[in-house]
Amino acid sequence: MPKLILLRHGESQWNLENRFTGWVDVPLSPKGEEEAKHAGLLLKDMPIDKLYTSVLQRAINTAKLALEVRGGAELPTERDQALNERHYGDLQGLNKAETAKQYGDEQVHIWRRSYDVPPPNGESLKDTAARTLPYFDAHILPDIKAGLNVLVVAHGNSLRSIVMSLDNLTREQVLQLNIPTGVPLVYEMSSDGKVISSKYLGV
Repeated sequence: MPKLILLRHGESQWNLENRFTGWVDVPLSPKGEEEAKHAGLLLKDMPIDKLYTSVLQRAINTAKLALEVRGGAELPTERDQALNERHYGDLQGLNKAETAKQYGDEQVHIWRRSYDVPPPNGESLKDTAARTLPYFDAHILPDIKAGLNVLVVAHGNSLRSIVMSLDNLTREQVLQLNIPTGVPLVYEMSSDGKVISSKYLGV
């Protein structure tokens, strides 16, 4: 049975600084680099045939560090901005606590966690899904149906939108979904692309 492995990038410098990141291309923090390497150890015995990442360095470098630790041949790789984090618009670069003081806790919570309310000039989770899911269906799903084990290294919200679809979560259920940094989420898939089971490694 083919496997789909979803991996959120390790902690970024702006995760560490509690800032909205979005499409700003910030590097991994030292902790994030260690999380990526640990993910590689967890994937050591798992065959992987193909890699997909966003075009942002925190995802690309997470994949690089994880695969270096895991060892093995270099993987065929596709990178696409369809897998980028959701765009936080005017909030990008702002400290989350300071933003809450400016706009109010409730408003910032709505921007961060609602399904279809975007921040000013940014994307909601619904908007993010509108680009991640067509890409997933057109590129990643055919590989799984062909029997390949696929690793996707991306971001909290781009992966949330994919998990929402795979797990058939409602708009209410997805609000409670948090994907940890640097922890592989492995789906056992059927040959027709349906989910059989899923589990986090090392948790």
